[in-house]
Amino acid sequence: MTESAIKTANWRNYYDLCKPKVVALLLLTAIVGVVLASPPWQIPLFTLVVSTVGIGLAAAAGAVINQVVERENDARMARTEGRPLPQGKVTQQNAFIFAVMLAAASVFILTAWINVLTAALTFASMIGYAVVYTMYLKKATPQNIVIGGLAGATPPLLGWTSVTNSVDPHGLLLVLIIYTWTPPHFWALAIHRRDDYAKVNLPMLPVTHGIEFTKYAILGYTILMVLVTLLPYLAYMRGLIYLVAALLLGGYFLYMVLRLMFTDHHHLAIKTFVYSINYLMLLFIAMVVDHYLPYYPGY
Repeated sequence: MTESAIKTANWRNYYDLCKPKVVALLLLTAIVGVVLASPPWQIPLFTLVVSTVGIGLAAAAGAVINQVVERENDARMARTEGRPLPQGKVTQQNAFIFAVMLAAASVFILTAWINVLTAALTFASMIGYAVVYTMYLKKATPQNIVIGGLAGATPPLLGWTSVTNSVDPHGLLLVLIIYTWTPPHFWALAIHRRDDYAKVNLPMLPVTHGIEFTKYAILGYTILMVLVTLLPYLAYMRGLIYLVAALLLGGYFLYMVLRLMFTDHHHLAIKTFVYSINYLMLLFIAMVVDHYLPYYPGY
């Protein structure tokens, strides 16, 4: 690491290490957890703000540790070679110290001002992603994202527990939705970046089992995901507004996956990946709309 490279480090480099776009999606689901756990129009604003900060710091810490561990692979992959660590803009030591500071701040904030349960679950989720998934599962099995996906699915539960200080079945149902969403979401990206993963010998499903097999796996999990998204309605957790949104959004997701399976268009995998992000955002927003509209004056 040259002195000139180290001097280029600034707040933006550390901000990029946190994977802000990924963290933003996780925080959206956490905020929805807070909202749904609260009576309409009675959201505890202090809890909402503080829990969002605490959960966000832990998610950012996991993202930084992920990049510290995978610096060498990131430097060899087109998708990740521009990150701060491969570019030498931040040292591995400084990045690790930064991650520890973020994690410590998260635990302190959530323990001091939210509750111990949320702090413990948040820390466990961070360890699940940064250590169990990144350091072991990702290199050990093509089912890495299926097994390790639970760590990334917990934010709505964390938002829920920040309000109730208990693990509620409805909060777990939100986790299940994200858990079943994760494989088709990630495998679409893995198809698009198959050559990158093969270059660094990571056993992603398109590398170990081929692209065609992966497409069928995406279809299977997408069908499962759509069925799971109906459970909030069937469990009387959400109403008709949510049901209609879930069916429309899920139907288009299936349409995208079927196009991916039966056409050879080069960009369909990445388009499916991008839609999967929008899908999850819109689905969770639909839950909030459904939560409030029946209580809106004059509705």
